[in-house]
Amino acid sequence: MTSKASSYYLSVMEPITYSKDLPLFFSIFIFAYLLGYLFIFNKWTPETRPLASSCLISLLHGVSAVVLATNALLSDPNRGFSSVNTRSQNSVLDFSSAYFLADLVHLAVFPSPAGGDSLFAAHHAAVLFVFLTCRYMVAHGACALLALLVVAEATSACQNTWTLADARGKDAPLAVSLHRFVTVPFYASYSVCRCVIAPLLIVKMTWFYVSGGADDVIPRWVWVSWTVVIVAAVTVSILWIWNLWVLFFQERYSKFTKKVK
Repeated sequence: MTSKASSYYLSVMEPITYSKDLPLFFSIFIFAYLLGYLFIFNKWTPETRPLASSCLISLLHGVSAVVLATNALLSDPNRGFSSVNTRSQNSVLDFSSAYFLADLVHLAVFPSPAGGDSLFAAHHAAVLFVFLTCRYMVAHGACALLALLVVAEATSACQNTWTLADARGKDAPLAVSLHRFVTVPFYASYSVCRCVIAPLLIVKMTWFYVSGGADDVIPRWVWVSWTVVIVAAVTVSILWIWNLWVLFFQERYSKFTKKVK
């Protein structure tokens, strides 16, 4: 083996540590889900308890992921789209992978009466593929994925508050008021993150990969698959928030016309 090949092999294999982080984090998310289902939301309806418990672990993941991923990125002086993963970055990848695995269990056990589970399951599986290949296969590129993770989860607190308030139903005045209060801030922040910042970051990342910046450490089929998954996820997010804005303004217009009449 040449010295160059040996150096490359060591640089790839060193960060791939098969630690107990993933099963530990998975256990934590399952515990949090059961805590929500059995105790925190035990008085909610059978239809809303699973959704509320899912929001609980989503909230736990989102807020924590922003803090952990930001710290992992800032603590890496050699961060870049093709830089080798650090231990802290690998730990964040395990943390997020554990959440998506736990939520996949939720989707399998408690199918939504409204449907749409297949889309969420496909999203979770695709993101898992991206995170796990980055973590356990190529051991490079975590900085790009964690930067996108920060952008994606920056609105988690607002989004889950909005979802929980909506799920609580119209029979809870406080939930109705809370839902009304957070709607515009949530829509606005989500639009900025998913429709502006994320696409700009994706374009920059894709251009770097297309230019061959990661060809020595990340196989082309890997970063191409990452790009496809990320672009698809952001596209669905943009369509979703667009539809919410349309419904929002339709509702406002309807109320306005009733007042005029």
